[in-house]
Amino acid sequence: MSIRKCVLGLLTGIILFACEGNGPNGSSSNKPKARGSLGEILLVIDSAKYAGPVGDALKEVFEASIPGIIRDESMFYTRKVDPRELTRILKMANNMVYVTTFDDQNPASRNITNQFTPESIEMSKSDSTLFMLRNNDEFAIGQEVLYLFGENEEELIKNLKSNKSQLQNLFINRERERLAKALFNRKNSEAIVKSGEKFGITLNLPASYQLAMEEENFLWYRQPTLRPDKPDISLFFYQTDYTDEAQLFPENIIKFRDEITKTRIFGDPAKKESYIVTERLEPPVFKNTQIDGQYSVEMRGAWKTNNLSMGGSFLSYTVVDEEQGKIFYIEGFVYYPNEAHRSSLREIETILNATEFSTEFENSLEEN
Repeated sequence: MSIRKCVLGLLTGIILFACEGNGPNGSSSNKPKARGSLGEILLVIDSAKYAGPVGDALKEVFEASIPGIIRDESMFYTRKVDPRELTRILKMANNMVYVTTFDDQNPASRNITNQFTPESIEMSKSDSTLFMLRNNDEFAIGQEVLYLFGENEEELIKNLKSNKSQLQNLFINRERERLAKALFNRKNSEAIVKSGEKFGITLNLPASYQLAMEEENFLWYRQPTLRPDKPDISLFFYQTDYTDEAQLFPENIIKFRDEITKTRIFGDPAKKESYIVTERLEPPVFKNTQIDGQYSVEMRGAWKTNNLSMGGSFLSYTVVDEEQGKIFYIEGFVYYPNEAHRSSLREIETILNATEFSTEFENSLEEN
């Protein structure tokens, strides 16, 4: 797909170019499927530029640490390649990011710049906020291709830093969409559907998750594994009355979490002192968000058993359903000692964000 067929568009406050698949080989049926590991980004850039300030700025965006995780892990895994060394296989990557500046005369950077029309370059020069060009499915189906550019390095670095969150979220959302297709390709079991109905919510869980515990206001699902090379992931849901905004204060959310787990989730059920608690040495990280249109507070952090026998990472959302007058605490936590948790947390994030909150079930039960 030639960039010469791109048109100017506006998305999430950033000026982009969006391309249509209408080139001579633009039919999606002629393209292979994109491939690559979850969270992997192929960074196409001149080596000298990557070794300098631009490379540092790119690392701050794509190799930033995941907040609240038990050990330091980058948000994405980046692979660097010279644009002149791109092979057909490399061009099939799920996520590709090209980086150049128009004043750079090095052959590798010129290789990228030559794909722009003179009109596009002049447009960028006249408006320094134009720094990103997006072209989906350029070489493969399901692919995200991003071009990051500027008149010079100073201008590009400025845009990278000021748009850090938007760039991260672009790939996070794409990865979540891709993961959702794989996770939800089979319907939930009848037991999972009915357990969610009791809460007045719709649970979207992969078929591999099993109901481990059910109480009046509590549900615990688990994807257990007996293999040391696979993560042990749990999801739990709890509901209570919404009475005060103070319930959403960070310290109160931590206390609320610890109250839920203290009497229900243990490293070893035979040892009641092995209940799960929130790690306080590395405090959890919070941010406001939405789940199914409902106001929510996201919390990311580390957990441990009270007797220090186990530990891991977790991601949770405290969701306010004002119509029902309820607060739902939904969480996923992973036990995978000495291994990376990035993929597991991305799976948890995808599943929890697919939860649907509705009063339809509750109303139908009342009518019956």
